[in-house]
Amino acid sequence: MTQPLTLLWRDERMVAIHKPSGWLVHRSALDPHEDRIVQTQLRDQLGQWVYPVHRLDKGTSGVLLLALDADMARELTQAFERRVVNKRYVALVRGWPAASWSVDHALKPDDAPEDAPEQDATTAFQLLARLSLPVPVDRYPTTRVALVLAEPETGRRHQIRRHLKHVAHPIIGDATHGKGPHNRLWAERLGTHRLWLHAWQLSLPHPLTKVPLCFTSACALADNADWQHLLATWDWQPEAANLGQRSAWQSWSAGSSR
Repeated sequence: MTQPLTLLWRDERMVAIHKPSGWLVHRSALDPHEDRIVQTQLRDQLGQWVYPVHRLDKGTSGVLLLALDADMARELTQAFERRVVNKRYVALVRGWPAASWSVDHALKPDDAPEDAPEQDATTAFQLLARLSLPVPVDRYPTTRVALVLAEPETGRRHQIRRHLKHVAHPIIGDATHGKGPHNRLWAERLGTHRLWLHAWQLSLPHPLTKVPLCFTSACALADNADWQHLLATWDWQPEAANLGQRSAWQSWSAGSSR
């Protein structure tokens, strides 16, 4: 029997859940044999229809927001279109990037024709922590990885993954945009094959009451045992330039098993 999905927050009109890595948000002809479907599982779990209003890639874990009726689905969809929804992701990437940077790099859908217009796409990044291992990989004598915070200002498909590839810091475990030798090394070290991208926080004003809401899938959440293992197994070095009171690194790593 499928494990129930973890509810992060719920009212009568909408629900925020933790989406595990490896689950589809809804059924897709691109992956017809996958039976771990959030929409189906949550419908059965809550005993009512649910409406996805945004998407996370199959390999991405973390906060997913769904509506519980068609009218709220329209309200939430419009909130995403108006860009009043703020999203924060954590990613494990190859190499050591700068302390903070922004990528303004237009994108078009992966499956779009060659003459399709590109769409504006901007993501702000912040280095959280770094790690170096004396393990050769690819053509490098050592292995360097980093944890970064990603805050997309636009919502293009695979935006964070493609922007990190654009600056030569692809996400570990990204079979499409990443580096095979690095992916294989970390899959072996961590004992799991997954895309190391996590939807940590999602915030927006409630569409009806306008009360500010912030939903979090924190590292300490039981569902995030793989991230806890990642933080606890090695001696991560927080980025000094980004350490301040209640920094993103401190917030994300709080409650890990380290």
